[in-house]
Amino acid sequence: MYHWDKVEEALRYIGKRGCASPEIAVILGSGLGRVADVLERPEIIPYEEIPYWPRSTAPGHEGKLILGSMGGKRVAVMQGRVHYYEGYTMAEVTFPIRVLGSLGIKALVATNASGAVNPDIRPGSVAAIVDHINFMGTNPLIGVNNDKWGERFPDMSAAYDGEFIRAAEKAAAAEGLELKKGVYMAFSGPSFETPAEIRMARAMGADLVGMSTVPEVTAANHMGIRVLGLSCASNYAAGITSEKLTHREVLEVMSRCGESVAALIERFIDEVRL
Repeated sequence: MYHWDKVEEALRYIGKRGCASPEIAVILGSGLGRVADVLERPEIIPYEEIPYWPRSTAPGHEGKLILGSMGGKRVAVMQGRVHYYEGYTMAEVTFPIRVLGSLGIKALVATNASGAVNPDIRPGSVAAIVDHINFMGTNPLIGVNNDKWGERFPDMSAAYDGEFIRAAEKAAAAEGLELKKGVYMAFSGPSFETPAEIRMARAMGADLVGMSTVPEVTAANHMGIRVLGLSCASNYAAGITSEKLTHREVLEVMSRCGESVAALIERFIDEVRL
């Protein structure tokens, strides 16, 4: 069974819940679950109820799909994601994007926690991702292509929508939030990067590093879905300071960052044109 057959089964289940088709999807990274609190008339579906939907095992990822409205638009919020390092295949990691894309979303807001390579991006800062470097050693589009989803060789020259970035900058200014911009480099994880790897990332032009987002963004671009990437710098990456890295630190900073990100996303969705 190709995974698109599994997507059809998931679609049938969500359809039985009587939920309206979303226009925008939001993926919440580590510690950002509170963004879902601003949804109006939420319909909550635990991941384990949706056929073939992968379950989150990483701390800080609750594992719920929430469908509701925000800013007068129909929104689907993924309260938690899965990662390649959890042992899932790339097809499984991007399964939610395939389902949401098939439901008709036009836009994706992907958030994550990251380590800052650029010292100008301080812990607690929020950055719009302007481009990415895939250093995960694989690609979610490997395998048989589904021509209904997208062409075999999709263009990635504007993986992160320039109009969306400008809209996010405007929304951040209205919220009194400084929005940084940077290139995100994805490693497979789950170990944090070594200082030597961070020096390499910096030499290659990365401003932020993490273990997610790139697979979902690649699948979204394959399906013609416009993307805004928002990254919360939870710490300086290895070697930038002498401090050791812990996931507890990531969650603590992301918890403090959550309110700013929630306000930014809410205003962005309210004002953006699809």
